Amino acid sequence: MRNLQRLAAIALLAGLAASAAVSAPAASHRGPARVTGSRLKHAGAEPQNWLAVGHDYGDTRFSPLASVNDRNVAGLHLAWYYDLDTHRGQEATPVVVDGVMYTTSAWSKVQALDAATGKLLWKFDPEVPGRTAINACCDVVNRGVAVWDGRVYVATLDGRLIALDARTGKPDWSVLTVDPKLPYTITGAPLAAHGLIVIGNAGSEYGVRGYVSAYDAATGHLTWRFYTVPGDPAKGPENGALARAAKSWPPGWWKSGGGATVWNSFSYDPDLDLIYFGTGNVQPWARRLASGEPADSLFSASIVAVHAATGEYAWHYQETPGDMWDYDATQTLTLATLPIDGKPRRVILQASKNGYFYVIDRETGQLVSANNYVPVNWARGIDRETGRPIVNPEAQYARTGKLWVGEPGPSGGHNWQAMSFSPVTGLVYIPAQEMPFPYLADHDFEPETLATNMGLDQATTSLPADPKAQAQALAGLKGYLLAWNPVTQRAAWRAPHVGPWNGGTLATRGNLVFQGTAAGDFEAFRASDGRKLWSAPAQTGIIAAPMTYEVAGRQYVTVLAGWGGVFPLVAGALSFKSGHVVNRSRVLTFALDGTARLPPAVAPAQGVMAPPSAHVEPALAAEGAKQYARRCGSCHGDGAVSGGLVPDLRFSPALSNEALWNAVINEGALESHGMVSFKSVLDAHEQAAVRAYLIERAQESDAARRR
Repeated sequence: MRNLQRLAAIALLAGLAASAAVSAPAASHRGPARVTGSRLKHAGAEPQNWLAVGHDYGDTRFSPLASVNDRNVAGLHLAWYYDLDTHRGQEATPVVVDGVMYTTSAWSKVQALDAATGKLLWKFDPEVPGRTAINACCDVVNRGVAVWDGRVYVATLDGRLIALDARTGKPDWSVLTVDPKLPYTITGAPLAAHGLIVIGNAGSEYGVRGYVSAYDAATGHLTWRFYTVPGDPAKGPENGALARAAKSWPPGWWKSGGGATVWNSFSYDPDLDLIYFGTGNVQPWARRLASGEPADSLFSASIVAVHAATGEYAWHYQETPGDMWDYDATQTLTLATLPIDGKPRRVILQASKNGYFYVIDRETGQLVSANNYVPVNWARGIDRETGRPIVNPEAQYARTGKLWVGEPGPSGGHNWQAMSFSPVTGLVYIPAQEMPFPYLADHDFEPETLATNMGLDQATTSLPADPKAQAQALAGLKGYLLAWNPVTQRAAWRAPHVGPWNGGTLATRGNLVFQGTAAGDFEAFRASDGRKLWSAPAQTGIIAAPMTYEVAGRQYVTVLAGWGGVFPLVAGALSFKSGHVVNRSRVLTFALDGTARLPPAVAPAQGVMAPPSAHVEPALAAEGAKQYARRCGSCHGDGAVSGGLVPDLRFSPALSNEALWNAVINEGALESHGMVSFKSVLDAHEQAAVRAYLIERAQESDAARRR
């Protein structure tokens, strides 16, 4: 380990020295956000800046700054904060260029702040229609911007890519990147490379076809598009790669879109001129060939490399062929050079959602090594010769017809929250979690509108109402910061958290790792051994990844705070394991001599549970439970228990007010807040069933409160 650390440190210092020779001219000569490919390629030569959401083209999330270090981090204090005007999940990592911070908040809003003071310079609201929220499986979030040649680029929830003047925040151009008639959304940050702005999209659970698009950074003209799944054979394949991929799909796949969307991070190797991205799950989750065997369904659940200039296919590595567990391969793709078999090798590192940590040759796509970093029971390992998982037959629940409790579950051993890599320690820092999940195929599945189309019996996979069963499920949830050695494929250390769904990580040359927690703390650990050195209360859960920068010789550490994302939306009472904190969305910035103070946290008003006293027919409520799981649970929480982002329907006045119920459910009175009309998918009887179920849940919860 010591030799590895010495080699890595030498390589880092050599890289910084080489980069310094080609660093960009002084900031005063280039204007705001004059970021180029050279600056991004040599980001280490500008430690004062953070030029991309992942810091650099390799998405390392590592900073060479060390003024704040493991010897003085205890003196870190709040320097400034900025209140955001949205109270949904905050997932962005800010970009800092020459003293200006550019970041985003929920609903795809953009802010430019003075990086030294937090003063607002400008803000931009793309005015995303509220009804777009119904197409967003996992909150109305945004993960940040790209900056290039004087412009700031944001992708919006409703599928637009917008170029903003970095000086004023005024739009220079805007293009619609998706078909507005289909349920696409965008939550990820764009990539700026090769004079192009590259962006993907989301919507696999809603029946769309995934793709990546590249637009001319200056004009917004579409330069190329790469589809991640083959389309209608009658129209012919777009390229040879898709023609080959079509052979791995079951008949009629194109009728439901296919999925495999590219909804999270990108990486870029300028020397190879390759762009790397991970793809999501298929839709529905469980697809089979006529033989009954799972279909590989390329290029789902894969890492794909394309040529930056043309978008042409270079290679792919499929992590989960025949995925039926929602094992997206969209997690951080970190580029590194590691000593493999005594020689330096350029690789991609990924802690995949499926529980395996992959080291892949980034020139060829060849598997170098893989090992599970969290408990795994869906597979018994990865075959080194073929690169394919050795799947546990019992995990193929669509074929067995039996309930299967899988590890990891669909939330993954690691989700979108970014990991980081330190070339000094040679370790990767992963926001890891253990969240088992019960899978059971829905053999009556039919694609539907206004519903997540997973092919699961969602009512069966819900958390049981029995308190003992709930306690058992809660006990199985874990979250921790994991330091992983990618060469030995072993854990170096771990630091436990209260529960899962914690924030992304930042590593620095000061021998520090920063991470925010779902329980509402921002923490610093010694990178070499995992000892916690510092913590500050954030008054809300943190899921975003931090970053650091320097202005006038003073180092700052920033994180966006704001509880949200899919876990508190969907998990209901399970999300309470992580802290059950309210959302107070802010940009928090710390420095060694900070003197700012957050205002006192005012506890939210507690709802008074006054359920209707009406008698509920058990059969009607049971039918309503199934409709609720299919139509409502993905936003309002499992078992009608809200995780705090949207109204808890057990407290809804509409349960005892038929006119209000009709206004919301049928007339779309709250469409601007994301609650569209459901009259096209729920008839009068089905609505009555859902209402009966909610009244039953309200009565049960009230009785439990009184005990």
